[in-house]
Amino acid sequence: MKTILVVDDDEEFRKMLSAILTDKGYLVKCVGTGKEAIDESYDQLFNLALVDIDLPDIVGTDLLDKLRKAEPETIKIIITGKPTLDNSINAANIGINGFIVKPFDPKKLLKLIEEKLREQDAKMKFDEKKVSEYIESRHEWMAESKLRK
Repeated sequence: MKTILVVDDDEEFRKMLSAILTDKGYLVKCVGTGKEAIDESYDQLFNLALVDIDLPDIVGTDLLDKLRKAEPETIKIIITGKPTLDNSINAANIGINGFIVKPFDPKKLLKLIEEKLREQDAKMKFDEKKVSEYIESRHEWMAESKLRK
């Protein structure tokens, strides 16, 4: 089951997002501050984080940068009601995977989430394949080395 962290100081917005995402089968954790988000990220790995730009204790892009350092594979999406050029530039500079402007169409958000999670799955399969190939080649190399002795 895919896990999603929602970070927004608006409780009603968190509840609405949680209901939408839970209905689609995601495991959702909602928090209202950056500190809570960081604490949760220590306890659990999230496939995706939806973060508001304006949090009471940290700027959303700064929070996502901290989360990226803790877990680089987490998909990071900014949700904001105040899109600015500076926010967009900061988001791009730290490798944000998406930028959604409030109010938004829930179908478009779900489509973005599904697309990013598919990309994440494909990357993970590729990584697993690389590890498997490495182990296999290492095993063959070791077998050949024993034959030479």
